[in-house]
Amino acid sequence: MVGEPTSDLGRGRGRFETESGRPVALRPVALLVQKFGGTSVGTPERMRAVAEHVARTVRGGNQVVVVISAMGKETDDLLRIAAEVSDTRPGREMDMLVTAGERKAMALLCMAIADTGIEAESFTGSQAGFLTDSTHRNAKIVDVKPARVVEALAAGRVAVVGGAQGVSPEANVTFLGRGGSDTTAVALAHALGADSCELYTDVTGVFTTDPRIVSNARKMEKISFDELLEMTANGCPKPAMRSVEFARTHGVDLHVRSAFTWETGTIVTKEDDTMEQAIVSAVVHDADEAKVTIGGVADRPGIAALMFRALADANINVDLIVQNTSDHGVTDISFTVPHGELDAAIAICEQHTGDIGATRVNGDPAIARVSVVGAGMKSHPGVAATVFETLAANNINIEMIATSAIRVSCVVAEADVERAVVALHDAFGLADGPVYVD
Repeated sequence: MVGEPTSDLGRGRGRFETESGRPVALRPVALLVQKFGGTSVGTPERMRAVAEHVARTVRGGNQVVVVISAMGKETDDLLRIAAEVSDTRPGREMDMLVTAGERKAMALLCMAIADTGIEAESFTGSQAGFLTDSTHRNAKIVDVKPARVVEALAAGRVAVVGGAQGVSPEANVTFLGRGGSDTTAVALAHALGADSCELYTDVTGVFTTDPRIVSNARKMEKISFDELLEMTANGCPKPAMRSVEFARTHGVDLHVRSAFTWETGTIVTKEDDTMEQAIVSAVVHDADEAKVTIGGVADRPGIAALMFRALADANINVDLIVQNTSDHGVTDISFTVPHGELDAAIAICEQHTGDIGATRVNGDPAIARVSVVGAGMKSHPGVAATVFETLAANNINIEMIATSAIRVSCVVAEADVERAVVALHDAFGLADGPVYVD
């Protein structure tokens, strides 16, 4: 894993500066890692706007490391072209291709920063010291040794790092997967001992629900790692779930904010005894779900293990699982998978129907999941009851239920999910501000 910070930069250090030739008082210097997503740098105008913001941050007396994603939809375009060119698409070559978008963006941003009078230097993931495993298309970070980034900062330059990339033990370029630039930023902030990790995106922070569905959704000033991790695992698209998990593990506070308004966003930090705990902080939904039901399964030990091992070996991402009570020695098992994996999951289940004694395999792509999340659920009874009552009052049928200490999730018909989000957001009064545990 990433070790302790490898430099003495950051952590509120100070320096003397001169203005008009006269020394001024010592003032703190912060080391900031600023990550900019694809929409933030999607056009030359947006690239220059980001460069100006970086320059303002430097002129404010801070050291800055930038992590940048590919411009706009360039990653999607590269993937589309690859599919048109090749049916095999070897993993090594796909990683070489898809990381080209970040390399292009980091060089362009350095050029734009130079026009502001600030020196900047770009680094690929391998140049920035990102060591990964050998898994192509979705590599994991093994270590970060950012010696060249430290040298650039020490020389007074902005370091601009291409996101979502590293190098394997075999010296191959690796890609960290979609959303990997967020993970790059968090890992780099930890390795450098940065004062803050700012994740800039096209929204102004983390909201109580999707503002495209609920007009009075409220931006949260602060949220815990655990709450945001549940939200990202259940449909909240930003930031990337892996980055939140990494931040929680290593204690890297995050600031999710807008690259368009530059206003203060949402602080993500560890939960402590002094933090007020909202009973429910947010309502999130995920429509990228499908349900598989295996009927007439023999109710004996090892059946579930055999079935889900086969799915795991095929890299099928199984989420919610429900098994009905046995009736005359047989039972039904239902589980959810991402939409794009439904056909593969059905095919695998059908291959094993004889092994598990199943009589049928059905798929349902028209489902979605709605979840309420809040740290205060741990000590406040009645949240689940309110969820079920609210959905019932709106004539929304629940097909599956899953819970954790700070989350209640319900699978409903896809056609009902937006009504469910609106109803639950209203039922818990989230537009008016959080209700805290007494």
